[in-house]
Amino acid sequence: MPAPGEIETEFGVPIPGQILPASEWARTAIKHLPPSGPLDWEATFGRKAPVVLELGCGNGRYTLLSAIARPECDHVGVDLLPVVIRYATRRANQRGLHHVRFVVKDGQTFLSEYVAEGSVAEVHLYHPQPYHDPRRAHLRLVAPRFLADLHRGLAPQGLFVIQTDNPDYWDYIKQVLPVFFEFQEHPAPWPDAPDGRSRREILARSRGLRIFRGTAIRREGLSREEALNAASSLPLPTFHSRGPWCDLDAWEESGPPPKRPQGRHRPHGHR
Repeated sequence: MPAPGEIETEFGVPIPGQILPASEWARTAIKHLPPSGPLDWEATFGRKAPVVLELGCGNGRYTLLSAIARPECDHVGVDLLPVVIRYATRRANQRGLHHVRFVVKDGQTFLSEYVAEGSVAEVHLYHPQPYHDPRRAHLRLVAPRFLADLHRGLAPQGLFVIQTDNPDYWDYIKQVLPVFFEFQEHPAPWPDAPDGRSRREILARSRGLRIFRGTAIRREGLSREEALNAASSLPLPTFHSRGPWCDLDAWEESGPPPKRPQGRHRPHGHR
């Protein structure tokens, strides 16, 4: 058990925050989502504050960083993998971050079913899984319908931050994102985390991979109907991806391809 005051590291880079005495720990897990309908953020956190949502939060490095730096905002981290959410929840609990919540769910479903219209100030997505196997391409998260749902969930002037080390994914993102957002590339490391905002970024940079970063502001004057119509006309992310970054994704590429979901498209991969 880590001792109070201890600073944890990962790949030699400190994990944000210090471990507090157990009497000061928080409880940050959302263990059960409601069967339907969006979450009520004010009821969830017991206050009214801007909400920062991280999809594919992994072990929570960025959510911790942002929550510590911005206690005036509430933070929600979402990931499909229970094992990484256990790490993220433990770390947030031990740092006493009462304005943080973590939940196990795929990003597309959480965004479309549990985020009310215009209810989040920021959405962050770091290194969505590119699924190099063509049979898994339909699982890629950043697709036109995802972006339409993202546009709906963000408040006016809401911010979307996205990052990847996959140049093929980046080329696709640059093609479709400007339909819904005012998009700007951000080539330099983030000033609040010069060594990396996510575990994946730290690992990719240690391998000498280029990191592609961008920020996007919600485009105003685009109605929900117009956003859905635009999504239906845009290409899907069916690009072929090969390169030196593939070995970092191999653990998610093993095994037979999952069955294509029935009905509505449900991409969910992220790291």
